[in-house]
Amino acid sequence: MTRSLKKGPFVDPKLLKKVEGKKPDQAGVIKTWSRASQISPEMVGFRFGVHNGKQHIEVLVTEEMVGHRLGEFSLTKKFHRHGGKMQKELEQKKREAEITAAKTAKATTETKK
Repeated sequence: MTRSLKKGPFVDPKLLKKVEGKKPDQAGVIKTWSRASQISPEMVGFRFGVHNGKQHIEVLVTEEMVGHRLGEFSLTKKFHRHGGKMQKELEQKKREAEITAAKTAKATTETKK
């Protein structure tokens, strides 16, 4: 959802205070729970520890991130994988292919000696 232009971007005042007057290389990781704060140009180069509900995930702010929200870069749900019978068969074939490739590579190095 976008924010009204007359209101301007939302940046947590406490977060701006932590960034204000510091250099990115000296500040270290700045912990924050404000996932809704938009990234402003003053924040470029800083490292933020954005809380995802369980832990703080470190986010290095770059120029391309300006205008986005901090929460976009700290995912709250962990993707495990799509599963099922078909997926297990594919993974098994992949493991077997890796094993045979390793055996052939080992055999070729032994024959060269």
